[in-house]
Amino acid sequence: MKTAADLTTTTRWQQPGDGHTRHVPDLPVISGAPPPGTPMRAERGRPLIIRVGKHLRGFFDQLIASSSLVSNDPVLDMRDFAWTQGLRAHWQAIRDEALAVALRGDASPSLATISPDHRSIAEVDKWRSFFLWGYGFRIDDNADRCPTTATLVEQVPGLNSAFFSILAPGTHIPVHRGVTKGLITCHLGLIVPRDGDVRMRVADRVVRWAEGETLVFDDTYDHEVWNDTAGTRVVLLVQFERPLRNPGKWLAGKLLAVVRRSAFVQEARDNISQWNRAAKQREV
Repeated sequence: MKTAADLTTTTRWQQPGDGHTRHVPDLPVISGAPPPGTPMRAERGRPLIIRVGKHLRGFFDQLIASSSLVSNDPVLDMRDFAWTQGLRAHWQAIRDEALAVALRGDASPSLATISPDHRSIAEVDKWRSFFLWGYGFRIDDNADRCPTTATLVEQVPGLNSAFFSILAPGTHIPVHRGVTKGLITCHLGLIVPRDGDVRMRVADRVVRWAEGETLVFDDTYDHEVWNDTAGTRVVLLVQFERPLRNPGKWLAGKLLAVVRRSAFVQEARDNISQWNRAAKQREV
């Protein structure tokens, strides 16, 4: 079994073992995905609903915020979400599953590879993901390989997405914001390098991860992330529906239904499936 120490001493995020950096050859290829080294820029010609939605989300977010049953602050109190205790109690088992299956170069694609709408912030091979759930859709191939993690996240009220978020050494994710105020994000720290600074700014708050601890925040505030270390940062990212009263609950539900049917989600689902099929073929 690989250990957290093995991972954080490697200077690239390819699978570590004996302390040496290795290139992972012949990774699965997603049609239309940018190659490593491609400058970060938004995908052109995105569907109209995505482009229009980005302009309207501020108005919708104000309406949803007025119906919120929890704080609208950038960083929320994890005690308002009792289910986070289950993640903290089993964090080592979750970390072990991430080490066993998600931290291989051919298992976790770059977010820029699978999601055209993340290409303006996610440099290829710098920010990787291993999805268990994505916008209400279970990724069976991946979830079945992480039974403990899958069971725990499936107990989250209003689960929307869950994935291992893997940040390579020296990575900076520039300022960005989430899709809708109707969702809240939780991070569970799994591997946090200590040879430098790993941090996130959410609005005017700067926060840092700790292994085995949860961080709950509203990603509709401008936020950015730095991994100023020689190691790889890994968190379990869980996105869930904000507790709401009507009319915000009704509005958020309608917006999420539209998003789940949109190219923003469906293209990413197709790309994950294509990646997993190609990875399986390489194992035969």
